[in-house]
Amino acid sequence: MNQNKSNRFMPLLMALCVVIGILLGSFLSNHFSGNRLNIIGSGSNRLNNLLHIIDDQYVDEVNIDSLVDKAIPQILNDLDPHSVYISAKDMQTAADDLKGSFSGVGIEFTIRQDTIHVQNVIKNGPAERAGIIAGDKIVSVDGKPFVGKSVTNEEAMHKLKGPKDTKVKIGVVRYGQHGIKYYTVTRGDIPQKSISAAYMLDDNTAYIRIKNFGENTYPELIVALANLSKQGFSNLVIDLRDNTGGYLKSAVQMANEFLPKNKLIVYTQGRKSPRQDYRSDGRGAYQQIPLVVLINESSASASEIFAGAMQDNDRATIIGRRSFGKGLVQQQIEFPDGSMIRLTIARYYTPSGRCIQKPYVPGDEEDYELDIMQRYTHGEFFSQDSIKHIGPAYHTGIGRVVYGGGGITPDIFVPEDTTDVTSYYKLAATSGLMLQFAYEYTDNNRQKLKAYDTMQDLAAYLSKQGIVEKFATYAEAKGLKRRNLLIKRSHKLLERFLVSRIIYNMLDEEAWTQYINIDDPVIMKTIKVFEQNAAFPKLPSAKKASGRTALSSMPTLHFSQLNCVAWMPQSIYQDIVDPNLFVPDFKRDKIYIA
Repeated sequence: MNQNKSNRFMPLLMALCVVIGILLGSFLSNHFSGNRLNIIGSGSNRLNNLLHIIDDQYVDEVNIDSLVDKAIPQILNDLDPHSVYISAKDMQTAADDLKGSFSGVGIEFTIRQDTIHVQNVIKNGPAERAGIIAGDKIVSVDGKPFVGKSVTNEEAMHKLKGPKDTKVKIGVVRYGQHGIKYYTVTRGDIPQKSISAAYMLDDNTAYIRIKNFGENTYPELIVALANLSKQGFSNLVIDLRDNTGGYLKSAVQMANEFLPKNKLIVYTQGRKSPRQDYRSDGRGAYQQIPLVVLINESSASASEIFAGAMQDNDRATIIGRRSFGKGLVQQQIEFPDGSMIRLTIARYYTPSGRCIQKPYVPGDEEDYELDIMQRYTHGEFFSQDSIKHIGPAYHTGIGRVVYGGGGITPDIFVPEDTTDVTSYYKLAATSGLMLQFAYEYTDNNRQKLKAYDTMQDLAAYLSKQGIVEKFATYAEAKGLKRRNLLIKRSHKLLERFLVSRIIYNMLDEEAWTQYINIDDPVIMKTIKVFEQNAAFPKLPSAKKASGRTALSSMPTLHFSQLNCVAWMPQSIYQDIVDPNLFVPDFKRDKIYIA
């Protein structure tokens, strides 16, 4: 009887013990959490618990979101130089970098003396239609003053960009006129051009400069080639100097245009990312055109994919200096709050099997970023013998030796020309005085300069204006001591720089490119290669094609199966399974578009 009663109450007693245990555990946890919380989970649990502890018990109020924004980059920095975090507030700018278009007012601007200076207006864009012209200084936006220390690129973008068909009231000060003029601009789609120049170098040679690999790079290329075809080109130069990358898909599409069927363009592979090959489909219209590709130390990522594909397939001659050396693949992963990371998930390899990623030490970002300066210091910009190949040797399809582990080494090296560089020229360039003078000269003489609407006419006019002498007087007033002998020695370089910037200010980037290409040693060498019929690489006389990987034996993934992207503003992302991959991008001038 007693035994039965005891059995009857046993479940109740056990339940009561469990409840008491839970209450006791909760009490102890709360009581001791400030001193010794029992964190025994995984690393991610420890991080979550740490944030909860800080939020709950830290002596002062803490913005947890801000803390996370600062902590994540540090974690990613310990992985590699190109895995990065982009906060929600920076997402739009990052997304606009390589898109085919964005919504804004349609101006190119610089910020000088805490004021927005309109460098150029986009033709047929919203600002031009409203009446804003190059040379205007923006002093107010939507009725509020916008000058002084608050004027930053980020704040200017925030105020001038916006949803399509919305309006913004812009107040400008115009040279030679009194007071502020107000214009109401209706925002619209502003095209982002990847191709900054496409013209004929001579009667036979077409030249195309591509500054990044964006969403519309391939269609732009096809249009440029079609227009140049009307002028009857028989040789082609693709200039990728200072092109720091973009979408992998665009690079592969471009390469496909020049390669015969079933040629490997690039492949990617990582610990969790199975090897994926990208091959040509044989539909390219320019498979037989003599081709030269130009690169330098700022050609990176998607640029190196294209150059590597042309080099390893013996399709083009590569001219210039060793490229950057970016061979890591990033995937873009978004968080619910709108922020995202670009995480390295694989490496990419050129057709011969080489990875051209230069060495790095995880967490040592400073040394990685100083690599270009170290190349300069070690003499690599001036002598091909100073290039140190740290990776193994590979072979192209016909047996030419190429190297991995540090960028694309050109087939023909052209050194940096420093013959007329003097200490005066260095100070004038690095101080920013030449850019300032060029802008002020343009602004003060805009009405006269408008009479010359071609590069040739404007350059001829400027050559008679004593630009270098005027600059020397201007610079001396700004504190740069006049050195007549040094100015005489660097006269050609000074004039070239100053005139090119005035041409850019008055015309556009294509006119600027045409002018600086006139006496560019790399362009001159390229013309000689075409004259010697040497654009197609030749089989080495005493070597046989026997690389580590036979190109013809590689697995096949045809071009039609491509579903991948890549680019690079601060890092590079290329998504192997969906279009969220990318490759970095280094900005050259502080000229912005809004």
